Amino acid sequence: MKLILQRHGESAWNKKNLFTGWVDIPLSEKGMEEAIAGGKKFQDIPIDVVFVSTLIRSKQTAALSMLHHSSQKVLAFVPPPRTKLNRWAKIYSPKAQEEVIFAYSSWCLNERMYGKLQGLNKDETREKFGEEQVKIWRRSYDTAPPSGESLKMTAGRTIPFFRKNILPQLKKGKNVLISAHGNSLRSIVMFLDDLSGEEVSKLEIPTGDPIMYAYQHGKFHRL
Repeated sequence: MKLILQRHGESAWNKKNLFTGWVDIPLSEKGMEEAIAGGKKFQDIPIDVVFVSTLIRSKQTAALSMLHHSSQKVLAFVPPPRTKLNRWAKIYSPKAQEEVIFAYSSWCLNERMYGKLQGLNKDETREKFGEEQVKIWRRSYDTAPPSGESLKMTAGRTIPFFRKNILPQLKKGKNVLISAHGNSLRSIVMFLDDLSGEEVSKLEIPTGDPIMYAYQHGKFHRL
């Protein structure tokens, strides 16, 4: 089975060099182009189910990446369970249902929460706190920014979600696309590739460009 990880394209705040975290900022025009270009790299791989974060840049990337998919299917974003929207968003046409791919969202896949850095300019923050301190906040495994999450804390929600919700889909023989964020995906890649805290501090996930794995006999192999 195939597992595809795609970091969202450039956001409007990426473009402005601002810390974004959980602030719900959409893609820039460049980010939209990156999402489409990234999707073309897996357009001929069947996609059975999609997982996204609750943030709009993740959802936009997932939808745009499927624009040129060979299946010509569109994403149907599944509303939260036990809500009126979930009950009312039912598809009654079998034909229409065959032409969509369901996308499930969870806050567990959200970007690392950057706390009191959210909205601050990264260069100005380096000038104020120093290059090394900002690098530690951004890249280290277990040091959190002020009032924010460390990568270790982020992994504490992404990996249990992956085990409980995504891995069972692969075990059922389904191909999965995850559209998420730099740090939520870093934590998942750390788990899949069995990286140490030091190794993951050097890991960079490019915007829009998919990372693909084959899942076979209970093991993941990067393609």
